[in-house]
Amino acid sequence: MAGGRFPTTHQDARRGTNSVWKQLANQWALVTGASSGLGEEFARQLASRGMHLILVARRLDLLEKLAAELHLKHGTRCHVIQSDLSVPDEPDRVLRNIASQGIVIELLVNNAGFGIVGEIENADIDQILMMIRLNVAALTELTYRILPGMLERGRGAILNVSSLSAFQPVAFMGAYAASKAFVLHLSEALHCELKDRGITVTAVCAGVTRTHFFDTAGAPGWLQKHASHSVEFVVKRALKALVRRQQYTVPGWRNYLLTLLVRIGSRARVVKESTRFFRPRSKKAPVPQDGSKGLQ
Repeated sequence: MAGGRFPTTHQDARRGTNSVWKQLANQWALVTGASSGLGEEFARQLASRGMHLILVARRLDLLEKLAAELHLKHGTRCHVIQSDLSVPDEPDRVLRNIASQGIVIELLVNNAGFGIVGEIENADIDQILMMIRLNVAALTELTYRILPGMLERGRGAILNVSSLSAFQPVAFMGAYAASKAFVLHLSEALHCELKDRGITVTAVCAGVTRTHFFDTAGAPGWLQKHASHSVEFVVKRALKALVRRQQYTVPGWRNYLLTLLVRIGSRARVVKESTRFFRPRSKKAPVPQDGSKGLQ
């Protein structure tokens, strides 16, 4: 771990991203929800920058396939852990597994999560609670359990995947939007607390992204009807913001403009407008997918 670190000052960040990634070569990043979507792309881009990876998700076959590919292409060392982080004891088990391997986490990417679109009458309460445990509780536990080690070393970074929906209430997916508002607010608070102690915390608030998020959330076909960004674009912007020690980033200028507009409009108007986009057409209960993000 000696010498490998994210920039600890804004002056360091201005020296350029290349030097930062050179310092981080052969260091370890933990990526949750790594079997598909943004998580898989985070793994690919971090591997291409020389980092070794701890890949966590429910689907072991996809993790092992990705690990083999990254090792062949980049020589990446990958430690694969199958885990459903929505289960209360799993975040602690994952970290104990990592510690038993003598691995020190330099970068945490809290990406695992899913969303639910639906009317109240058809709400699956168990699914909603599972979503909150994954989107909120697991992310919080991993963050607070990993931070003490980073503080002791005086370096480290955390990238939390929030959402464009974090900036406003969203009808018919209210619990999801609220969970992502939590992620954004937590990330911003930690950024302020830790920025002068060598730790960077950044939230990425992506808009519509080309993954399976909407299909599994209960809104099949929604993605095809709206403008979207690729996972490659979103991850590239997220890592750039992290190295620059930004508090948060909203990939895409149209998405950023939207975050400004919702602050200008009345809250009643903002949430009413959201009903035009997310009124569900399907009543089928969704099944969560690791790392599949859409309205981030």
